[in-house]
Amino acid sequence: MSEMLTQEGTQGIRCGYIAIIGRPNVGKSSLLNRILGQKISITSRRPQTTRHRILGIKTLAGIQAIYVDTPGFQDKERRLMNRYLNRAIDSTLEEVDLILFVIEAFQFTKDDEWILQRLRRCAVPIVLVLNKVDRIIDKKSLLPAIATLSKKREFAAIIPVSAWKGDNVAVLESKVAELLPEGPMAYPEDQVTDRSERFLAAELIREKLTRYLGQELPYALTVFVESLEEEKNLYRIAATIYVERPGQKAIVIGKKGEGLKRIGYEARLDMERMFGSKVYLELWVKVREGWSDNERLLHHLGYADT
Repeated sequence: MSEMLTQEGTQGIRCGYIAIIGRPNVGKSSLLNRILGQKISITSRRPQTTRHRILGIKTLAGIQAIYVDTPGFQDKERRLMNRYLNRAIDSTLEEVDLILFVIEAFQFTKDDEWILQRLRRCAVPIVLVLNKVDRIIDKKSLLPAIATLSKKREFAAIIPVSAWKGDNVAVLESKVAELLPEGPMAYPEDQVTDRSERFLAAELIREKLTRYLGQELPYALTVFVESLEEEKNLYRIAATIYVERPGQKAIVIGKKGEGLKRIGYEARLDMERMFGSKVYLELWVKVREGWSDNERLLHHLGYADT
């Protein structure tokens, strides 16, 4: 009897997991944020900004689309961390109902081809998303490009979008809803992500480091939130930025500490917008040699569960 009620209650409801994959810096996180209408995944122009799988959940009438933002594929896999990231992507592909393969319009590279070959064993529908079409002046030139790409494999659809401006994103969402399987919703209707406030705070700090340090940014840099305490109308957050060498520590801190102050200030403003509360943020910078190739430290810093 209860099974019958459950089936009747979910009839017509579509719910499923959608992996957003692609090479680094093609706009996967920007696309997720645009779909959700709010910032969940950090972004920057620097490749490999995203290092963790992040769920973005969008619930509408009768539809729950659970997007999984993934790190960019690491084709060199030189460090243990890179191998963890690729493992996270591969395990995601085994669990989803649909894949959005994001590339830059008119820039199907050898790295894109490498990813496409990796997708051959995937049995779920794949939608090819051509991002950054706002940069194309002659939109008619997209038609022959789409025709060429359609020969590479049988895609469920090829959809040009601009994650930055929002162009055609509604069309993409409509196609996603059409391809999702029927089934009960997996999360409460008001839930937007599966990640904790600690995780989101650490990511916002790392985003500011990525954006403001630019080319000076040490690749082997991460952020760990030591404590997060919520009081009335106030979050007290203490976080440590880990680098691998003393020289990198000096780069992060900056002259007379101005770099660290700016990063902390900008991160705090974003946290206050995200949490809807005042934030008191303390930041430290510590050296941990070889952390990105140390299994014990990677587990401690959360990379084993990316």
